[in-house]
Amino acid sequence: MLGFGKKKQNTEASEDKSSEDVGEATTEQAPAPAVEDEKRPDRDLINAKADKDIDQAEAAAAAAEEGNTEETSRSVTGPFDVSEIETDETYIDLGGLRIKPEESVSMRIDVDQKNQSVVSVTFQKDGAILQVQPFAAPKSRGLWSEIRTELAKSVRDQNGVVDILDGTLGRQVIAKLPASLPNGDRGYRVARFVGVDGPRWFLRGVFSGDAAVKRSAARDMERVFRSLVVVRGNNPMAPRDLLPLRIPDNAVPRDQAAETPAKPGNEVPERGPEITQIG
Repeated sequence: MLGFGKKKQNTEASEDKSSEDVGEATTEQAPAPAVEDEKRPDRDLINAKADKDIDQAEAAAAAAEEGNTEETSRSVTGPFDVSEIETDETYIDLGGLRIKPEESVSMRIDVDQKNQSVVSVTFQKDGAILQVQPFAAPKSRGLWSEIRTELAKSVRDQNGVVDILDGTLGRQVIAKLPASLPNGDRGYRVARFVGVDGPRWFLRGVFSGDAAVKRSAARDMERVFRSLVVVRGNNPMAPRDLLPLRIPDNAVPRDQAAETPAKPGNEVPERGPEITQIG
């Protein structure tokens, strides 16, 4: 599984050359991504023999939109710190995150059943999936550089294939973990990890399903990611601690939501089950 904990890592070696000297990543504070789609559980599987599919996964993480060559500040493009934007009642308040509902995009709150704490938020539009988690970060430096190196090592330790390259959201990790296709062929489960460093916080996003292998689907989920607002708060927190997230009073249990499906993009988020791990 892929994640990271509080263990301090050696990041002197270049992430693009090697990550063999980096300590093993742990999952104390970052549970593995929830990527299972109950209706279409194999959507994020691709055939290992299909080079075209591999190329599509990498193309989905290609550089910024054509003609957009100037780097724009995060405070302008998002995701935003709560001090950088005026939020109102249309935002869903989850504590460490504020989310503006988007038409046609459904939202699920992922809960750790063991301690009943919210560990992540998952968005879905058709077959495109995005999971996000906000963490505390040091005031003096960002976390994404060292975390993506840890992720790369974790993927390789699981005999996976990893690429670290530039994309619309900056430096990112393309992970392809070995998996069996329904017909028994050898394949990969693809996930694209992105990270954004903000003022004393770090926001991680995991794109899977169509959002990992199709550029059009990825673009929709990237727009959702950029619209997120992080609320760090003033309480002292250790770097890499998950920012406190809460379930809104009007959230509906997943079983109830299945019986009376809510319209995507409305103000009533769905409370999901215990998260599903990759690997």
